[in-house]
Order: sequence, then structure tokens, then C-alpha cells
Amino acid sequence: MKKMLLHSCCGPCSSSVLERLICDYDVTVVYYNPNIYPQEEYEKRKAEQIKLLNLAYPNVKFLDCDYNQNEYFDFVCGFENEKEGGARCTKCFELRLSFTAKKAKELGFDCFTTTLSVSPYKNSKLLNEIGNKLSSQIGIEYIEADFKKKNGYLRSIELSKKYNIYRQHYCGCKFSIWFDENKNS
Repeated sequence: MKKMLLHSCCGPCSSSVLERLICDYDVTVVYYNPNIYPQEEYEKRKAEQIKLLNLAYPNVKFLDCDYNQNEYFDFVCGFENEKEGGARCTKCFELRLSFTAKKAKELGFDCFTTTLSVSPYKNSKLLNEIGNKLSSQIGIEYIEADFKKKNGYLRSIELSKKYNIYRQHYCGCKFSIWFDENKNS
């Protein structure tokens, strides 16, 4: 089996994605999410990711990364006022997928992908464009995906309930909290 480095944004999103991938890949989950705000939320989501792996996918390895919020703020500087789902989010995807691709190459993985496309709020075409661009630049295979297809998102909800995994109410960054609080105003 090919060795895959799977960028995971959170336990709920990774739940149904892992269910699909573990039959075909030797998966290691990388938890690199400097966008998540505040740090307490980051730690809570990381703990839930680990909890899911321990309960449902004990053969999947976990690669933890240091929390560095300034890395995210530096990368999206100038895009703070962009609408949710716009250019700031694209920059955030680039940051996290670039890290994953470089880490996969450095550690000798065969390929990489991300759980982000399981969300109905994420543009899988854009994610795949970014992944393929990085694949060419870095020299490691990117596995295109739209994990929300075939009821992937609904399955993630079912699995989160089954394993009692915390499901957050906002994407993760400081700016998405504001968006979430104001979308119904």
C-alpha cells in the first residue's frame, strides 16, 4: 500500500475520510492547523482527533505539529477582511496543504491529501487545484478528492455521534467566528 500523509482539519471531518482511505492506503494523519483560534479551541480539536483515532482507527498514526498562530496571521496578512470562503480561505488552504506536501516529501510518504473537501462549505475543486500545483512544485503525488460525495459529510456526522466526537460550530479561524456570529444578523 502507498503511504499517505493525510492533512486533517479535525476529528469529525477525518472520520468518514479515514473510513474510505484505510483500505487502500497506509495513512498517517497530520494535524497542522495554525489557523484555529483560540489556542484552547485548537487543543480541544486536537484532543478529539486523537480520541477518534484511538477509538475507531488505532492503526492510523498521528503526526502532531506545534501550534503557531502567528504563522497563520503572517500568511493571511492583508486578507483579514475578505469574505468567508474567499481569498483568505484560499491562502489558508495553501498554507496547510503546502506544509503537508513538504512534510510528506521530507518523511518519505508516497502521496498526500486533505480532509477539507468533506465539508459542504469547502470548494473541493479549489482544494484539488492547490494540491495538484503543490504536487508539481514539490514532487509528491497529490490524491484528488471530493470527500463530501457519496454522503461523506453525512457519514462524518454519523461517525461523530457514534464516537461522541465534538463538532465545532465554526471553521476555526478568528475571522470565521465573526462570520458565524453575524451570518444570521
